[in-house]
Parts: sequence; structure tokens; C-alpha cells
Amino acid sequence: MSKFCSVLGLLIVLFTVRAYGAEAGMPQLDTEFWAAQIFWLIIVFSILYLIIWKIFLPKIIYSIESRKSRIVNDLNEAQKLKENAEKKLKDYNKIIELAKNEAKKVAEENKKKLDKDIESKKKILNEQIEKEILAVEKEIKNLKKNSILDIKKIAADISSEITNKIIDTEINKSSASAIVETVTNKKIEKGLL
Repeated sequence: MSKFCSVLGLLIVLFTVRAYGAEAGMPQLDTEFWAAQIFWLIIVFSILYLIIWKIFLPKIIYSIESRKSRIVNDLNEAQKLKENAEKKLKDYNKIIELAKNEAKKVAEENKKKLDKDIESKKKILNEQIEKEILAVEKEIKNLKKNSILDIKKIAADISSEITNKIIDTEINKSSASAIVETVTNKKIEKGLL
């Protein structure tokens, strides 16, 4: 390549000296120099063509091809990343759906458990209330029986004292209690006491 450049430089110098020999006006318009001008035109453009074709064009083609292959590789990688992202999104959605279902199951189980606990506590409470009611009813019956007996005693004592004060005669307590007993039994039968 260096030999070719040195020969080319020598030819340029030789023909340049001859081209400067035009003394009358513009050498481009002088027909005597047209052959030299056409020769140099062909040489210069041939050299430019060869330089571009052999040196710059392969570099440009290589650069374009490498960019093209890099773009294709980047597009392929982007497609793989997109597919991977879509797969991860599907997996993520599945995980979320499973978590929602699991949360629903846990909530339902807890609700059932709470309902059972509430029902059992309600049952126990109802049983306790029932026992308390029975105990209170029993106590009321006992109190009623005792109070009726006490009322009968008090009534017999009061009636004998009242009679004693009104009539000034002492009445037998047993007869007063018998009268009070009959009156209270009639009231009990009628449901007044």
C-alpha cells in the first residue's frame, strides 16, 4: 500500500508541474490541458473510490452489521425479559390468589370457631340462668311458704290482741290461728296469695 501511495504522489507532482505551465488564462478552459485534467480526474476519483471501497466501506459495513446484530440481540434479550416478566406476573397473581383463598379459609374457620365458642358459651350461660331461675323459684316458693306461715302466726297474734283490746277478753290463740288458717287457705285457693 505504501508503494502505491508513493507512486501516486510522484505522478501527482509530475503532472502538477506540467499543469502549472498554462500561462494564458484559466487552464481549465484551455483544451491543451483537458487530457491531463481528465487523467487526474480519473486517477483521483479512482483512488478515492478504492480507498472508500477497500478501507472505509468495510468499516462502515462492519459497524452497521455489529449494530444490527447488537440491536437484534437486544431485541431478543428484551423479548426474553418480557416473557420472564409476564411469567413472574402470572406467578405473582397466582400467589395473590392463593393468599386470598387462604385468608378466606382462615376467616371462615375462625368465624366457625367463634360461632361454636359463642354457641357453647351461650348454652352454658342458658344452663346457668336456668339453674339460677330454678333456684330463685325454689327460694321464692320457700319464702312464700315461710312467709305464709309467718303471716298466719302474725295474723293470729294480731287478731287475738285486737280482739282482746276490743272486747277485753282473752281469746284462745289456737282458735284465732284456726280462723286465720281457714281464711288464708281460701285466699290461696282463689289465687289471691
